[in-house]
Amino acid sequence: MVRALAGRLPREADAPLSGPFDPARLLDGVADLRAADAPSFDARPYTIAFLSPAAQHTPALRAGLEGELPATADRWLWQLASRSTPEDFPLPPETAGEQLKDTVRISADWSALVLRQGTAFLGHRTDTGEGDFFTYGALHSRTVYLDALLLGALQRDHIDELTDELSEIFVSPRPARRLSALERNIAVFRSTYWRQHLTAHGTANDLLLAFQNQHRLPVRFNEILAEAADYSRLVQTQESQQISGALGVLTILGLPLGTALGILQVLDDHSVAHLYIALALSIAVTAAVLTTRYGRLVLSSLRGGEGKPRP
Repeated sequence: MVRALAGRLPREADAPLSGPFDPARLLDGVADLRAADAPSFDARPYTIAFLSPAAQHTPALRAGLEGELPATADRWLWQLASRSTPEDFPLPPETAGEQLKDTVRISADWSALVLRQGTAFLGHRTDTGEGDFFTYGALHSRTVYLDALLLGALQRDHIDELTDELSEIFVSPRPARRLSALERNIAVFRSTYWRQHLTAHGTANDLLLAFQNQHRLPVRFNEILAEAADYSRLVQTQESQQISGALGVLTILGLPLGTALGILQVLDDHSVAHLYIALALSIAVTAAVLTTRYGRLVLSSLRGGEGKPRP
C-alpha cells in the first residue's frame, strides 16, 4: 500500500488506489483533496505507517523485554517510512547511520522514524491482539503524534509561501508595500504556527523536531528572516534617498526664487514685469544647477538610486 502511494509499482494496473482504496472515497466527508494547482501541492501524499509485528516478524522483534534490537529492525523502519524496498531504494551502508540517526525510541516496545515523505511506527514485540499495548500505540499515532506531524506540514507550507513572497519583493514597482505585507505575514506565522514544541516534553516534540530537521525548516526560516531584514534596510535606504532628493529639489527650486523675491522686496519694486523676470531668472538658475553633478545626484536620488535590481 505505501509503495503504491509512493508510485513505485511497475504497472498502473497493479496500483491498489482504486475501488475501496480510492483516496476520494476514503476521505469523503472527512477531508477535501487539494487541487493539483494549489500552492505546495504534492502529487505523492505524505504517509504515516503503523506496524505491530506478529510472531513471524523476527527481523523487527527485540530479543526479550529489554534485549538488543537486531539491525534489521531499523531497516524495516526505514522501508516503512521511505515507502520502498531494497530493490526500490537500496540504503548505502556508508550513510545508513546518518539516515537513521533521527530514529525516535519511544520505548522498548516501539520506535518511530520521520523522513521527508513519510513517517513509520514499528513495534518490537509480538502483538497479542485485542487489548494489547499496541492498541494504545495505534491511538497515539493517529492523535497526538499525528498532530505533531500536521503542525510540521503546516509550517513547511507556510515557509514555502513566505519564500515565494520573498522572491517577488522587487517584481513590483513598489517594493516597500510588498515588503510590509511580507513582514506582516512573517509576524503572523511566527506567532501562530512557528512552534518547536507541541507539549512540555515527550515524543510528540521529538517527532515535530525530526520533521523540521528533515525539511530544514529552522534553517530556511532563519534565511527568510535574514533576507527580509536585508531587503528592509535596502528599501529604507532607497526611501531615505528619495526624501533627501525631494528636499534637494526643493532647495534648488526655492533658493533662487527666494533670493529674487527678497531682492525685489528690499528694493520695494512692485513691477509685475520685474517679478516675471525674477521668476524666469530663478527657473534658469534652477535648470543650470540641475545640470551640474550635484543636481544630477539629487535627481537620481529622487528616482530611487540606480534603478531596479538586475534580474
